Amino acid sequence: MAISDWPAQERPREKLLQQGPAALSDAELLAIFLRTGVRGKTAVDLARELLAEFGSLRALLGANRQRFCQARGLGLAKYAQLQAVLEMSRRHLGETLRRGEALTSPAQSRAYIQACLRDFEHEVFACLFLDNRHRMLAFEELFRGTINGASVHPREVVKRALACNAAAVILAHNHPSGISEPSQADRQITHRLREALDLVDVRVLDHFIVGDGAAFSFAEQGLL
Repeated sequence: MAISDWPAQERPREKLLQQGPAALSDAELLAIFLRTGVRGKTAVDLARELLAEFGSLRALLGANRQRFCQARGLGLAKYAQLQAVLEMSRRHLGETLRRGEALTSPAQSRAYIQACLRDFEHEVFACLFLDNRHRMLAFEELFRGTINGASVHPREVVKRALACNAAAVILAHNHPSGISEPSQADRQITHRLREALDLVDVRVLDHFIVGDGAAFSFAEQGLL
């Protein structure tokens, strides 16, 4: 049976308009993105198959181009469309931080940092530079590495903080393994960066480690 033949309250698009996007399942949200199914399958059926194949919605959204395009019902056009949607989401979060409101808790910057860093297959170290009222000045990726780690140079972080005229900074990096717990090396570089930035009166507010699930916050765990 085609989706158009379903009761109106069960069709994903109508359900979203009536109840809001939070009321939809992962398969229903994905079906709206897909728009159409394939021969013998509705968009919802196809969405369920894709979620089972990839293992989760996040795994599907984070798949590389080759893996994504190999799946039935997808392809380059859908991949390009998805990348545009993901980038709009990141820019929306970024604009929210740039509207001039001060950051008052780790939760306000966590979503943006996660969106920017969590899907890299290699480690990336970045900084969120803030003014003296904790408003965002810039977010910059400073170092990239292999799947096992990235070399972080405190001197370069200090240079960028001064160039941005930052009064505070939030450090962030991802763990491609998906495990967000800090290693001993993570603790050591956080300590070194905090000491280096203290010398130029730039305060380290937090250090986020992005993996699967919630990002680890040094500040929330009392490690700063």
